[in-house]
Amino acid sequence: MERSAAADPVAAAETTAARRDFYARIGKLGMTPLWEVLGALVPTQPKSPVAAALWRYDLIREHVLEAGRLISAEEAERRVLVLENPALRGQSCITQSLYAGLQLILPGEVAPAHRHTQSALRLVLEGEGAYTAVDGERTTMRFGDFIITPSWTFHDHGSDGAEPVVWLDGLDIPLVRFLDAGFAEKSAAKSQTATRPEGDALARYGMNLAPLDFEAAASAPAKVFVYPYARTREALLGISRSAIDPHHGFKLRFVNPATGRSPMPTIGTFAQRLPAGFATRLYRSSDSSVHVCLEGSGRAVIGEQAFEFGARDIFVVPSWLPLTVAARADALLFSFSDRPVQQVLGVWREERLN
Repeated sequence: MERSAAADPVAAAETTAARRDFYARIGKLGMTPLWEVLGALVPTQPKSPVAAALWRYDLIREHVLEAGRLISAEEAERRVLVLENPALRGQSCITQSLYAGLQLILPGEVAPAHRHTQSALRLVLEGEGAYTAVDGERTTMRFGDFIITPSWTFHDHGSDGAEPVVWLDGLDIPLVRFLDAGFAEKSAAKSQTATRPEGDALARYGMNLAPLDFEAAASAPAKVFVYPYARTREALLGISRSAIDPHHGFKLRFVNPATGRSPMPTIGTFAQRLPAGFATRLYRSSDSSVHVCLEGSGRAVIGEQAFEFGARDIFVVPSWLPLTVAARADALLFSFSDRPVQQVLGVWREERLN
């Protein structure tokens, strides 16, 4: 009669030793037992290693400006201070799939033209007089403007103004790194030669019109590469006359006008208004997200942590942690996440908790 390992300590010890020996032998052959790791590989719900965190712009701004005294934009190629998630230090990422950093351009500088397979967004936080050029067209950078540089498009930045300009960079660097699909190329020219006047892309593709022969693939990035803050703000105020969503306030997503999909296939972007005194109900979703307060102030409760935020502050919400945001003064927020990727893969999920 066989001994039961559960009832017999000797049998249990023998079983443990036999398994340990088995694991050691198969380990030398590049194998491991699934039953030892199944819970971590297929969790009952997301258990993100990402930490909820807040970066106060007033505290980090001086260090961004100090970087301008230590290294030129041309030397650095991109003078950026990376916002590293506290739980992911050394990995140059703010979530497991997204990168964020603060970039500085000083008067008269040029960040040389290059291109890469990573998609990028810019959100202007401070200063005037800088520009971004994308595939032969410049756009002047103004506070709150959301600008994209699609994958594998040449782009450079510069400033003809008289003051420092700072913007938030958001890229899908960790995602592309995970796929081992990163390529980059420097342009032979420091700055692009303008081949189209400023505003051309917005006129052709951003007015509910498109060129006669233009047909966009569903996954193609937007030809419109600047979404002016003035228009975003006007839209948010316009919908504020309607009923408010108890979980989001007044919230819109940015789209590629030609397809109705995200402006970039890997990064979703959103604009949100919360009236003074309004607090969202608890909400969670499977996409970790990065939020920037452009106007106003408030309090974000992420899981069990609370963060007070003001204008230009940045906070990150990990996957599946409950979130509620309360506005002290009318708050306008910009956010971005990897939601489009999750939706294409069929794994994105949300839950309205109360």
